[in-house]
Amino acid sequence: MKKNLILFFSALFMLAGSGVVSAQGKYGADSAECIKYLSYYNEYYKQKNYDDALPNWRKAYSLCPPTANQTMLINGTSLYRRLISQNRNNPVYLESLIDTLMTLHDIRAQYYPKYEVTALNNKGLDMINYVKDDPQRLYEEFKVIIDKNQDQVKPQILLFQLNTACQLYQNGSLMPDDVMEEYNNVMTILDNMKQTPDIEKIRTDCESLFIASNVASCDNLIALFTPRYEEAPDSLQLVSNIVRMLSSTEGCTDNDLFMNASISMHQLDPSYNSAYFLYRLYSTRGDVDNAFKYIEEAISYPESDNIQDAQYYYEAAAFAFKSTRNAEAFNYALKAADLDPSLSGKSYMLIGTIWGSLVCKGNEIETRAPYWVAVDYLVKAKNADPSLAEEANKLIAQYRQYYPQTAEAFMYNVTDGDSYTVSCGGMRAVTTVKTQQ
Repeated sequence: MKKNLILFFSALFMLAGSGVVSAQGKYGADSAECIKYLSYYNEYYKQKNYDDALPNWRKAYSLCPPTANQTMLINGTSLYRRLISQNRNNPVYLESLIDTLMTLHDIRAQYYPKYEVTALNNKGLDMINYVKDDPQRLYEEFKVIIDKNQDQVKPQILLFQLNTACQLYQNGSLMPDDVMEEYNNVMTILDNMKQTPDIEKIRTDCESLFIASNVASCDNLIALFTPRYEEAPDSLQLVSNIVRMLSSTEGCTDNDLFMNASISMHQLDPSYNSAYFLYRLYSTRGDVDNAFKYIEEAISYPESDNIQDAQYYYEAAAFAFKSTRNAEAFNYALKAADLDPSLSGKSYMLIGTIWGSLVCKGNEIETRAPYWVAVDYLVKAKNADPSLAEEANKLIAQYRQYYPQTAEAFMYNVTDGDSYTVSCGGMRAVTTVKTQQ
């Protein structure tokens, strides 16, 4: 008791010296008791004697108005977090402790507006840690915090808000449009924050969460993102987000928004990968000229090595052949074989097929000469890659049927084994005359 009296009078002396005692209204109707218990709990708290600090803090909290001391509210949250940890196996008491903790945050936010953002953020983080199995409460409380704090909100709260929205959608409490609205709001706030690796991770986690929820159809996503894209087509974060989201939704890449966002993404952050991505988009749409434009751009980047470039050339060759652009297919396949010997077998096989498919004008020799070139490349194909031998031999046997007879060739002044230049369909090759034996 003697120690308590010393603490009490010491507190009175310090307050009198600062002129605070004269403003007794700040400490409520019983200002002396308020000040006394503030001093008692504070001394124990500073000594980290939290067990003795707690009852004195409770007495101060019951006597003092919230305006008496902000530190009382801050220390109270620490004391109650400690109590919560100690009483996790007592669900009834635990719920009351959590409610008191949240009330302390609310009181601080109300009476100390300068610190409202901090108080609400702390409340949100405590809810994440302590409020379990109650998505409805979390959703409603997070929504209030986010609406008030906006881009000053802790980003973790945004992620958990979206998570609770997805949970409520799964149990039927929210409609898809509600979840999409929450997602749009969360991403807009993240866009307005100073960008850091932590923010980028939260953004990625939000995208993954939204995709996994299966809440949005392709039509819904287009409706959600089209106005945002039109408002900020130069935002790399936004267009990258659109491309990722639509790519992850089945059947949602054949639309103008996806194409436009992909083009914007490449313009804002060009790379061989983004150029190749546009090649794939245009090739899927059958836009041959633009497809060729972007595959060649992808190949032009120094970051793309010969092995990668060879693969790009081969893929472009196959697409060109499918699009009946035989000359481009021939040239691309030749480049693929030159850059990567391991790809030469497939490339020669494709070239042989290209020549074997040509329909050329001219006399009996000129119309059949492309088959000679086709067989030349098919032989090269199976020599470069023995696994292609069976397929190559079938085509060789098929094309040999179209060789001219020896007498027929003689009529056109060509003999088996002679050198012969074939020119057809914008393609040119030197081969040897081959007749049916």
